[in-house]
Amino acid sequence: MMRHLSPLLAAALLAGCGDSAPPPAEPPRPVRVATAETRTGGEVVSLAGTVQPQAEVNLGFRIPGRVAERLVNQGDRVQAGQVLARLDRENEDNNLRAARAALVAAQAQLVEARNNQWRQAELLRTGFTTRVRYDQAVQQFTSATSSVEAAQAQLAVAEDRVGYTELVADAPGTVLTRRAEPGEVVAAGQTVFVLAREGGRDAVFAVPAALKDAAPANPEISVALSDNPNVTARGRVREVSPRADPVTGAFEVRVGLIDPPDGLRLGATVTGRMQVSEGGGIELPASALVRGEGGAAVWVVDPRSKAVALRPVEVARHGTTRITLARGVEAGEAVVTAGVQALRPGQVVRLLGEAR
Repeated sequence: MMRHLSPLLAAALLAGCGDSAPPPAEPPRPVRVATAETRTGGEVVSLAGTVQPQAEVNLGFRIPGRVAERLVNQGDRVQAGQVLARLDRENEDNNLRAARAALVAAQAQLVEARNNQWRQAELLRTGFTTRVRYDQAVQQFTSATSSVEAAQAQLAVAEDRVGYTELVADAPGTVLTRRAEPGEVVAAGQTVFVLAREGGRDAVFAVPAALKDAAPANPEISVALSDNPNVTARGRVREVSPRADPVTGAFEVRVGLIDPPDGLRLGATVTGRMQVSEGGGIELPASALVRGEGGAAVWVVDPRSKAVALRPVEVARHGTTRITLARGVEAGEAVVTAGVQALRPGQVVRLLGEAR
């Protein structure tokens, strides 16, 4: 009898083992979404910068010496031709007197050589001297003439060196920095003053590479004083550094200010605003973009089932924080912006909130 019951019991046991409970349903994954918006204009970005002169020059003496006088201070406005500092000129004055004396001596020798040549010429004509003596007189006259020319050149150099003892502003401007004081010995060409020439001011910004590449050609930039936004000026890009800063990776961009008010003084902190893109499209936060099999894509949430689908898109413009799509998403659709890397097609999600 046991032999007849064993197969039945075994079949019952096997049937009981096959009726396992279904696996629990996966809970919806929390994500943050944004509603796709139709953008009619471009993105406006703001960057902080400073006002700097368009032309900044280092001024120094052309000869070495000891600074005797400093006639201007940092922040002073100077005019073209104004004396900024003087060197002790005692050595140069002595050299000038020596050069003048040398010229007088050379001129006296020239007069003597000229008279001797004239006498030898007369004697040679009457036969009372030789041709050799006459040629010697001509040579002495030529040598004396050269000596006078050399003495005149040395006098000009000495006069120039006396003039070089005065450091003169070559153009009107403002003294930004002074780097030498009276009594200090300076070398030739050593910077004594840094002068900001008048004639133009720039607003200088450190611009990220992505923003530099996205900027339109010849954009107009609005520049406002940071602590007083009512003080404004228009500007145009005047110069873009070809090399990025090795630390920040940003490029220096100089914006020439057009008729800047006095409030936009040198060194002031300003805010520049520029429209980096134009035209319409569907705009989304840049964090929504992922890499799909065929290129760029976004996760779109079905409004009824709350399931996500990976939608290929075509990106028209990349901004610093937002992107503009040419096609792939319709206005009003919900697009995942946070948690995009952990999703799979058809996965049900739970919305944490809607970021505009």
